[in-house]
Amino acid sequence: MQKAVQFGGGNIGRGFTGQLFSEAGFEVVFIDVVQSLVDEINQRRAYPIRIACEEPYIVNVENVRAVSGKDIPAVAREIVTADVLCTAVGVNVLPFIAPAIAAGVKARADAGVKTPVNIVICENMQHMSVFLKEKVKAELDESYYAYLDEMIGFVESVVGRMVPVMTEEQKKEDSLLVVVEPYKHLPIAKSMIKGTFPEVAGIELAANFQSFVDRKLYAHNAGHACAAYLGYLKGYEFLYEVMRDKDIYQQVQAAMLETGESLIKKHNLDPAEHRAHIEDLLTRFGNIALGDQVSRVGRDPVRKLGPDDRLVGGAKLCFEFGVKPVHVCRAIAAALKFNPEGDPSAGKVQELVAMSGPAGALKEIGGLEEDSEITKLVLAELRKL
Repeated sequence: MQKAVQFGGGNIGRGFTGQLFSEAGFEVVFIDVVQSLVDEINQRRAYPIRIACEEPYIVNVENVRAVSGKDIPAVAREIVTADVLCTAVGVNVLPFIAPAIAAGVKARADAGVKTPVNIVICENMQHMSVFLKEKVKAELDESYYAYLDEMIGFVESVVGRMVPVMTEEQKKEDSLLVVVEPYKHLPIAKSMIKGTFPEVAGIELAANFQSFVDRKLYAHNAGHACAAYLGYLKGYEFLYEVMRDKDIYQQVQAAMLETGESLIKKHNLDPAEHRAHIEDLLTRFGNIALGDQVSRVGRDPVRKLGPDDRLVGGAKLCFEFGVKPVHVCRAIAAALKFNPEGDPSAGKVQELVAMSGPAGALKEIGGLEEDSEITKLVLAELRKL
């Protein structure tokens, strides 16, 4: 049986990649620092996933066990015989797993393993492969650099599966339960793979990987944010309520068509395929079984209004390819009014708007000049709102 070593036993690790590897016939070894989670997985050797759809159902993920991330020698022993590695720990935690990965690389080299192994990196950041490789390299003696370069692939991915924050009742139901949407497609960067990659249903070896990165950010993430910020202005609590509002639905769809036209031009995408992707996303946003909250989807508007992020970056992309991003700019205007309780980032936006006005806030957060075409469009949409 092939073995997948999965760093992180959280929502994405258990609720997405762990399922993919298990269903492909792998033994899945979770590496996590939460001892109670490690113990529970080892006791049961399986865990449930609830697929959130019209008629929810349970999938039991089997052939799993776990090792404490604090036991670096034990982790290294698992890596020596691994056929694939994967991370889903969060960007801030990546540096903390680098020593364990480095120990595994050293152990493979010392054992004379001549078969390359790839690390699929499921983290929400740009250039994650370079970042993680540098962290791992810093933990190794120079004598292992050549082995690292030749035998270890650091492979970026685009995680599109939506996993909402679970309710307290769901957590009490089963400590290992994860609720996820049915969608389970994971594109990974084909050019970053070392050697051959094992066959796993749901994992696509993408040649034009940047198109998937851009599509996730400027179609999926941008549309999601549009729905949240416009929905907040109408007082909706859940995203499915937002998507049932015909007016907002049409505005979100229009924004995604704006960025979509630009993505089609930039990456030579098939227009019909991309339109179908947009319609699928709109349906997924409205999934009542996910129970996704507007406050969660819109959370941290300072980051989401960043210069190259989903909305400001999406508007820039549109202008670059001759598309006027009216509806994207309407979502940016709505984001400037987003202020749910318990979101300090939203509070900061409100402070900046109060001190410097909307144009000043956009300059501070999004790096936009106050006379830029995007700012002018946002101000025009702000007056309409």
